Amino acid sequence: MGIGKKLLILGLMCMLGKCFSDCPRGFGSVSGKCVDINECEEDGCGNNTTCFNTNGSYYCQCESGFRDTKGQVNFTEDSGQCQDVNECLEERGICGHGASCSNQIGRYNCTCLSGYINSSSRTKGCIDIDECEQANICGEKGTCKNTDGSYLCECPKGFTNYGNERTLCSELDCDGFNAASGPTQSLGGLANILSMMKHSCLSLSNPNATFDERLNGDALLERILTATDAILSPGHVDSSEGVSALLSTLENSIMLIGPQLKKNLTRMGTNETDAEIVVQRGDTRPTGPIHLTNDNATLDTDWETATGTGKYPGFALAALLSYKNLKSSGDRSFEELKGLEKDGVDPSIRIYSRVVSVLVSNPSTQHLRRSVNITLRHVEDTDASLEVSYICAYWSEREAWSTDGCYQQSSNASHTVCICEHLSSFAVLMALYPMEHPFALQMVSRIGLIISVVCLTLCILTFKFCRSIQGTRTTIHLHLCVCLLLADIIFLAGISQTKPVGGCRFVAAMLHYFFLGVFAWMLLEGVQLYRMVVLVFNANIRPLYLIVFGYGMPLVVVVVSAIIRPNSYGTDKHCWLSLEDGLIWSFFGPVCLIIIINVLFFIITVWKLAQKFTSLNPDLSTLHKIKAFTVTAIAQMCILGLMWVFGALLFEKSRTAEVAAYIFTILNSLQGALLFFMHCLLSKQVRDEYAHFLSCICTPQKKRYSDLSSTNPSSSQSQASKSAQHTGESQI
Repeated sequence: MGIGKKLLILGLMCMLGKCFSDCPRGFGSVSGKCVDINECEEDGCGNNTTCFNTNGSYYCQCESGFRDTKGQVNFTEDSGQCQDVNECLEERGICGHGASCSNQIGRYNCTCLSGYINSSSRTKGCIDIDECEQANICGEKGTCKNTDGSYLCECPKGFTNYGNERTLCSELDCDGFNAASGPTQSLGGLANILSMMKHSCLSLSNPNATFDERLNGDALLERILTATDAILSPGHVDSSEGVSALLSTLENSIMLIGPQLKKNLTRMGTNETDAEIVVQRGDTRPTGPIHLTNDNATLDTDWETATGTGKYPGFALAALLSYKNLKSSGDRSFEELKGLEKDGVDPSIRIYSRVVSVLVSNPSTQHLRRSVNITLRHVEDTDASLEVSYICAYWSEREAWSTDGCYQQSSNASHTVCICEHLSSFAVLMALYPMEHPFALQMVSRIGLIISVVCLTLCILTFKFCRSIQGTRTTIHLHLCVCLLLADIIFLAGISQTKPVGGCRFVAAMLHYFFLGVFAWMLLEGVQLYRMVVLVFNANIRPLYLIVFGYGMPLVVVVVSAIIRPNSYGTDKHCWLSLEDGLIWSFFGPVCLIIIINVLFFIITVWKLAQKFTSLNPDLSTLHKIKAFTVTAIAQMCILGLMWVFGALLFEKSRTAEVAAYIFTILNSLQGALLFFMHCLLSKQVRDEYAHFLSCICTPQKKRYSDLSSTNPSSSQSQASKSAQHTGESQI
């Protein structure tokens, strides 16, 4: 219970006649004497107060730094309450010059501002620090001027502090933006960039330049990226020298523009470029991680790498610049990439990501103390069926891609993470290894083609010298086998001989010509069958007409194709028609057309045969011959046509390529043997000729091959003449 309440109770009791003594208020009876009561020894006056005892009474005062809420200086416990006084607000300049005031409970604290130090004397406040006493605080060429609480750096001509007057004066190399001869002159947009940067550099290095002469950093960056679009959009950068000129110009421009940017983080994108620049300014070196990212790449490094170990100039920057259309321009400079052979096979290499440039303010980035991580997104997902190897590479000073100091950390179908010990312009390269067919497949192909060549040679000899089967159909078969034989020999000897390029193109043109010739003669066979079943008399075709069409039509197609697409004959892996620019349809187009026409001819032939078989007096022998001819022609068309269905897939980069290779090889190997079987071994007349020829060889006293035509020439000739009068063809 407080002192005041005790006295109040004591007074009331006295009024009621119940006083314990006759002592007045504020006194108590001790041994019959009235003694002053010290009220301050009991409960005091409360928090943040000081109690003062008086004779017969007491009073309270707020402690220093506090004030009574009622404005009273002296009060008793029930009359006031003490609250903190904010001296920093009530007394401006309480800490003196160069100091800041911070209020605390019951007191305040003074701290010297940056650029000031506590005075050693008893004078209130802080005194200015003369920063200019520090050596080279403005750089070797800069002039320091001390100001109250700070300093200014004045830079001579040729140096700049990028508008920050407390930054070191850095030397500017404006001559690096001169539009020299060579690729710069051929790239008009690049000359414009160099002109803008030269003007900006000179204005920065001139201390007397007006504000209007100095472009804002953000505006200058936008102009530079827009000018870069004019270079990359039409694909003008078509040489290694042009790539180097563009990359070095953009890198130097970003290094000059970065310190002039207003924001600490700037993102800017155009149709052809994406730029992300982060800047830190201050008197102390920044620390911590740096993470820059855009749609095509991600950079992970730290500020220690960005600033380096040299003298800190008062700012630091890191930038990630991505080029969207520079991939194809640098897609041919792989001369420095060595040791990528696998099983003795050199891969085909191409750029598989956007080209990106990584920049930091550290002037020494050739040997970083700490590696940087660069994640590059592939331009397309990789086909899992292809055997590929991803390579982390950078654009070297020798104007080619190199891998020194860059390593692949990990890769998947869409991204590759590279670890690099230096900074430059980077890209992911893809080494594509050709799918080498197994040894067994190569052996099957070679052996099968040799068998086909042997069988086709036998067919040609048979059609040429077997007199009993001579006729229009035999002539067609003869030239069909000649074209197929030459195509197989060229295919066997030259399909993989891609060097020299001229020889490979010649091989591809010859294969194009002779394979088209095979189908041209197959079309003539369909025409001949149609004439035999529709025309009763004069069904034969003159040999001259056959030769003109059979060899002339393929020649016209090949000549026109060679004139239109001369560079599309021969590829990097095979001496065949290119699959990239549509030239392959100069082969598959005529082939598909011929097959469709022949199918129509065969349908009409079979329909006419069915009608004649149902007639009242059919010539059964002739009809059976035409039927047999039609069956063999259809079988022949199926063999040759089906082979090229899988031949179309043979040179594709797909999962079915290996299966197609086996089927194509088997059909290609069997076609000569099947033609020999259908047109020679199934013919009774040919078998009889073979038997007579073998008997002549085995029995020396009998006649030689000169008498192969028949043991009775007159009867054989009369039989052939009689057969030709009815059908125009030999028996089967």
